[in-house]
Amino acid sequence: MRVALTAALILTGLAPASAAPAQDPSGTWLTGDGRAKVRIDRCGPGAANICGKVVWAKTATNEDGTPRTDIKNPDPKKRGRPVLGLTLLDNLKPEEAKFSGEIYNADEGKMYQVSLERESSSELSVSGCLLKVLCGSQTWTRVPDVNQQASAAAPESAPALRPAPKAAKAAPAKALAAPAE
Repeated sequence: MRVALTAALILTGLAPASAAPAQDPSGTWLTGDGRAKVRIDRCGPGAANICGKVVWAKTATNEDGTPRTDIKNPDPKKRGRPVLGLTLLDNLKPEEAKFSGEIYNADEGKMYQVSLERESSSELSVSGCLLKVLCGSQTWTRVPDVNQQASAAAPESAPALRPAPKAAKAAPAKALAAPAE
């Protein structure tokens, strides 16, 4: 009887659905505020988790031209780390249709609980909380990888060099000064 009921529920689509596996968020993403690009890759045992690091920052240098560093880090030994290359997501684990773990906010030097979930092939929902009370979310947008951007910016073939046009004979200079009175 129990088997028949379970089979009937499955056939009618009323049985509880098993959780969908998390969609792979690997790639380069522009943060919601447009201030950084984060490269997300597989990491951890069996590449089951995800990690992410800053690969581009809108303001990668300070006013004096030196690289921006992790100056607000609570660990004084880490305050000299450059923001470019800084790991923000470390070993987020798959959890149903998303990845969960912690994200580091270099602007504040704080860790937040975070979950990442693909909304589409070009959008990633990033939801974070501090102490499970102060929460917020933003949508990150997929962008070409930094290496792809560099190759896309380079011309496919160099234009042929053309000789400079010959200069025309210079006309005699005319006096531009106003006549003396």
